[in-house]
Amino acid sequence: MSDTPQVPTADGTLPPLGILIGGRWLAGDEPFPVSDKFTGATICEVASASKMQVSDAVARAQSAFLKGPLQPYERSRVLDRLGGLLASHRERFRALMVAEAGFTLADADGEIDRAIITVRLCAEEATRIVGDTVPFGSQPGAGGRLGFTIRVPLGVVCAITPFNSPLNTVLHKIAPAFAAGNPVVLKPSNLTPLTSALLCELFLEAGVPPDALALVHGAGATVGSWLVEDQTVAFYTFTGSTRVGAQIQQGAGLRRTQMELGSIASTIVCADADLDKALPKIANAAFRKAGQVCTSVQRLYVHEAIIDEVNSRLAHLAGSMRAGNPRDPDTRVGPMIAVAEAERALSWIEQARLGQARILQGGTRDRAVLQPTVITAAQPGMRVLEQEIFAPCVTTLPFRDLNAAVADANATPFGLAAGIFTADITNAFAAARTLRFGAIHINETSSARADAMPFGGVKASGFGHEGPRYAIRELTEERLITVN
Repeated sequence: MSDTPQVPTADGTLPPLGILIGGRWLAGDEPFPVSDKFTGATICEVASASKMQVSDAVARAQSAFLKGPLQPYERSRVLDRLGGLLASHRERFRALMVAEAGFTLADADGEIDRAIITVRLCAEEATRIVGDTVPFGSQPGAGGRLGFTIRVPLGVVCAITPFNSPLNTVLHKIAPAFAAGNPVVLKPSNLTPLTSALLCELFLEAGVPPDALALVHGAGATVGSWLVEDQTVAFYTFTGSTRVGAQIQQGAGLRRTQMELGSIASTIVCADADLDKALPKIANAAFRKAGQVCTSVQRLYVHEAIIDEVNSRLAHLAGSMRAGNPRDPDTRVGPMIAVAEAERALSWIEQARLGQARILQGGTRDRAVLQPTVITAAQPGMRVLEQEIFAPCVTTLPFRDLNAAVADANATPFGLAAGIFTADITNAFAAARTLRFGAIHINETSSARADAMPFGGVKASGFGHEGPRYAIRELTEERLITVN
């Protein structure tokens, strides 16, 4: 295993490593290292933004807002050009995400494919932001009036994004904001800043006005806090932990927010499920991106009549998924984002083992690479059940009564997404009506997602929606106009 990072790009260079303000890449304050998540070697150092730079980025974005946005067709053209640039720079994005996020080649390609779809959806939606007519004829004496609503930009949008989707989740925040006519200040995760830097570089090439997009790197405790303190910001869109989301919400006050927060995702497998179709989907949903997806299957409820078969087949699938070097085309599970995170997840697995849970597959690690792990016979109170593990680990739970499985899934503080596999349409819709999650997928896992759909949670998983059409509604103000 080489300790030399490999970050090949089309021109042999990294993206800009500074702060982007007003269309210029600037030197910043204290640099922080970016590491190759498999080898552990330092790839480069990236500059943190100073407090003055954060303030300047927001002020310039506000100036761009006051000048007014590009016309909808112009915004659509910028986004359409960006989609083409994403495709033409695929190799650069792939290399960066394999290095700084630890993505396998397949995970990186999937991220790029979805990002192109997201941008093109936003390009389409930019030209059809419309309101509604008001039925004044429904009220006596008002029949001669006309009324309609329009949707107008909100103002400066602050996007704070996670490491586990450094391209597509970033685009789900900044592309709808730009499509809606809002300037954006982006603060990506310090663990994966290079993908965002390349993306912003291409946004400028596509024609975004220089003051309408800023990129500020830095820690949440400093740069993140400064962004929340700045009262000029009109809207915060955040993906991350429930703890940090609560802090941002408290600081935002009456300003609007969209929060995608923590999760313990559940999927239910009924006795009549088609296991040949369900189990490969479940294995992929549990272990892709090393399980570091907010909708990764963590709790797998399985009817007691088939749990032995499911346990055996799922353990076999997990064992067949090669874990290791993400640059190897045969690798299915790459490293976790840090050795410390792999150590944490393994300690939770060991706690379950000591509590008489059975480890059917996995439960070992090599540095940041945790083998895909399947657990059964876990007991209430174990961390693998009660806290978001964010690792390639799934726990199977037997059930006899579907209502009991639904109630147990609902008992967590979270509610982002759930799945159910069944051939019984009555059971499918009964579960869909009673599972308290933002999305319920029938004959799909909790991790099923298309980028056009609304995506958001309930309870401690947050509120508001991603998905270009739905995000644009949240990123605009509805204004009523009447004519007498």
